[in-house]
Amino acid sequence: MSTRHHSDAAWQRLHDAATQPYRQAGRFAWHFARGKLGRDPVFRGLIEEGLIAPGQRRVLDIGCGQGLFASLLSSMSDMQARLNWPADWSATPARVDYTGIELMPRDIDRATRAVGHLQPAPAFVCGDMRHAAMPPSDLVVILDVLHYVDLKAQEGVLANVRQALEQGAGEREPGTPARLLLRVGDAASRRGYRISQWVDRTVTRVRGHRVAPTWGRPLAEWMALLQRQGFAVRSLPMSRGTPFANVLLVADLK
Repeated sequence: MSTRHHSDAAWQRLHDAATQPYRQAGRFAWHFARGKLGRDPVFRGLIEEGLIAPGQRRVLDIGCGQGLFASLLSSMSDMQARLNWPADWSATPARVDYTGIELMPRDIDRATRAVGHLQPAPAFVCGDMRHAAMPPSDLVVILDVLHYVDLKAQEGVLANVRQALEQGAGEREPGTPARLLLRVGDAASRRGYRISQWVDRTVTRVRGHRVAPTWGRPLAEWMALLQRQGFAVRSLPMSRGTPFANVLLVADLK
């Protein structure tokens, strides 16, 4: 079997394991998890790009939804423990202390019912990312949610993220980067950005939530904002196989 086919098979096993717990949270939670993990390239991209380091044990997921990333991290740990991890994938944490922050109570309920049983138990906090307490962290993940708050509030959230990463320094393994993974839409790519915004609003309605205004930025402005906040940042395209203009910003604390 070729390396690519081996990776595809491993991803399918990981996909199935990470989505299985959502069966117990209802049909919507199950189908949403299957579709999101199967069609969104960011999750597999995080693994194949080696962006989650083994020492990044304390994970903060802002805008966690129904906790899909928590389930994925747990399934990744299980697969590595069984020595069933592809040789071309970098190792990820063997144990994760996970905190998810989510504004919508319905999503918190789905997350708790589906993956609240995981060990170590994930902490799900129902709160506004602008005001919620952020624990000391090694890795912070914000996927497609920062544009829901205005430009000034975006800066405030990122300042709090920086503080959480700084506070985690004392217990962080040597050589482990303090990292923010931030996916945003590039407003400079007008067609892809418009499509992503339309899909975003549609999914928000389907999930039973009110559609709120959004505040986007061109990619250059996102990168400059992170640099002002004290991060060294690089960008990776993260919309493969979709018509969107999504970009993943890998921002390491200087």
